[in-house]
Amino acid sequence: MTGDRAGDYRILHDAALRDYLAGVPDIAALLGAEPASWSITEVGDGNLNLVFIVKGDRGGVAVKQALPYVRLVGESWPLPLSRAHYEYLALSRQAQLAPGLVPALLHHNEALALTVMELLEPHIIMRRGLVAGTHYPRFVGDITTFMAQNLFFTSDLALSAAEKKEGIAAFAGNHALCKITEDLIFTDPYRIAEQNRWTTPYLDTLSADLRDDMDLHVAVSRLKLKFMASPEALLHGDLHTGSIMVTATETRVIDPEFAFYGPMGFDVGAVIANLLMAFFASAGHERSPGERRAFEGWVLETVETVWNEFARKFLDLWRTDARGDAYPATLFGGGKGGARLEAERQAYMQRLFADTVGFAGAKINRRIFGLAHNIDFELIEDPRRRAVSEARSVGLARTLMVDTAEFPDIASVTAAARELSSWMPEFTAD
Repeated sequence: MTGDRAGDYRILHDAALRDYLAGVPDIAALLGAEPASWSITEVGDGNLNLVFIVKGDRGGVAVKQALPYVRLVGESWPLPLSRAHYEYLALSRQAQLAPGLVPALLHHNEALALTVMELLEPHIIMRRGLVAGTHYPRFVGDITTFMAQNLFFTSDLALSAAEKKEGIAAFAGNHALCKITEDLIFTDPYRIAEQNRWTTPYLDTLSADLRDDMDLHVAVSRLKLKFMASPEALLHGDLHTGSIMVTATETRVIDPEFAFYGPMGFDVGAVIANLLMAFFASAGHERSPGERRAFEGWVLETVETVWNEFARKFLDLWRTDARGDAYPATLFGGGKGGARLEAERQAYMQRLFADTVGFAGAKINRRIFGLAHNIDFELIEDPRRRAVSEARSVGLARTLMVDTAEFPDIASVTAAARELSSWMPEFTAD
């Protein structure tokens, strides 16, 4: 629910946050005891916001507050607080469409850009678990349900044209976060940009190659145009393994502040890209050769089942719950209509797969040459060893983006990843 304590925005740290939560009866009752005894720990390790864990003798909550700037950079990069509003809207919608797969919302104050949510314990950020080589047996079932339910039911396949346009309008103001994506994913890694960084000197030549590769520039520009001009469904917008919290038996998707209506393949591609990066990074975390081979096999199997299960669930919804204005049933009611519509469904999914493959490549490149990197690679201490894992990833990313048609199915993607996993790049730094 939306909080009724308005007022001017201010950043809440320990004492101020304690006082604020003490004034929200439902939250104070959930925490219990005297506010002075609550523990408050700032745990935000992301790029944009403050995140606190608050615990009392009865329970705990997670508190997220947007800052008026990009936390990773500082006040020189201002950012609108309205992103907290869009995150709240997205979480509310996701909770309706995929119950139990996002944290429960407990309180929201729009003026403070602050949201109080269910404390997820003992969940951890999935990316950290993958770095440690942990298997997550429930992940495929949960993430594919999350994506299929959210993407299908916010698309023209399930909604009337009016409903869809109202949804687009509700998130249209989140353009500042879209601009971050447009620059950091689709533009900056392919040009000289102040905030770019990479594992130097080993990837210096590869970085220069990206800036000179016109085939790649065309491919990424086509993806950028699709991102900007194809409002197919409500996207999470930042669906990577750092935005997923897991245990062996549960999966919860968090942090949809980049939510907007865009191409479905962007979300699906983001999940697949992050799994592929976990696969390539794995060798860099080995203490002895081959010790993570079983984990790496599981990761590539997961890549395949993520796409296959998502496609199956999405198609099942289309066959049973298609009440939208797209592909009206009155056009396919004849004797040949059912078979022809099913053929079109398969063709639709093939186009969606091609988008997924291209966007996956773009997501890999940005994590190696752009502003915000990930710990899959960053926690590999030896820079040369890290660069080997990153170069292999970039090799796959370019092919996914430029030669997308060479990947007719997800098995061809994992086969290419396996082949590249034994490639040893030559670095001029050597």
